[in-house]
Amino acid sequence: MRDDGTALVTGASSGIGEEFARQLAAKGYGVTLVARRRERLEALAEELRKAHGVRVEVAPCDLADQDACERLVRDVEAQGLTIDVLVNNAGFGIYRAFASSDLDREFEQLAVLVGAVVQLDGLVLPGMLERGRGAIINVSSTAGLQPLPGNGTYAACKAFVQLHTEALHEEVRGTGVTVTAVAPGPVRTEFQETSEPLFAERLPGFVWASAERVARDGLRAAEKGKRSVIPGGLATKLFFGPNRHLPVGLSLPVARRLMSKEIAAPAAGARQLTGGDPGTP
Repeated sequence: MRDDGTALVTGASSGIGEEFARQLAAKGYGVTLVARRRERLEALAEELRKAHGVRVEVAPCDLADQDACERLVRDVEAQGLTIDVLVNNAGFGIYRAFASSDLDREFEQLAVLVGAVVQLDGLVLPGMLERGRGAIINVSSTAGLQPLPGNGTYAACKAFVQLHTEALHEEVRGTGVTVTAVAPGPVRTEFQETSEPLFAERLPGFVWASAERVARDGLRAAEKGKRSVIPGGLATKLFFGPNRHLPVGLSLPVARRLMSKEIAAPAAGARQLTGGDPGTP
């Protein structure tokens, strides 16, 4: 790792992102930690500096804000740093029927899960190609391997991330740059507590992976230049992998039964249309 190189990790304040940051620091990478909660980032940064003797920067950022994403990359470069590794991990999920969901929150989910990934990839990838080295890891999800009623926008966002990443992987083949999609199944992290996916209790225990395993398998896949990986053991891969290839007519009824509690969740609030000038608050 060069002295001016950094691994930028989004969603680094907890869960999978925190584990990516820990493992990259353990490998000797300088790390730039990105999330909204500065205090969490500062605590992790201090821990990593002491444990591994690496340079760690803290960059609080709301990734739903397109301008903030651009400032993030500009500020990193202004510090004389080069982003050698980009881990797009930040995200949250909405688990309810679309018609009863908060529409503003749905658009925020799109901005973080899709908009920020596309923007950061677009800002960072050209420099990597110019230098002839670098790695991008985009965290997708097994949720994106089929439609999921009751979690539809999240699943669609993760399907986008999966296909976007795999296309980039092919575009940069032979350039010295790798692009890898990491598609975990359920992981016991703060995400489960904040997003409250009710279907998780119906899944068998063997499909669950730790955040540590997801980061380890993801980094290993990127080091090998793989296009995509489902973290976990063979049983996890066999449980989720076929979903991508099943006809939708077969997968949808199963998904509907699995997500029945989410579909029946109470409305987040009535949607109202307001008249008048659309530029007026």
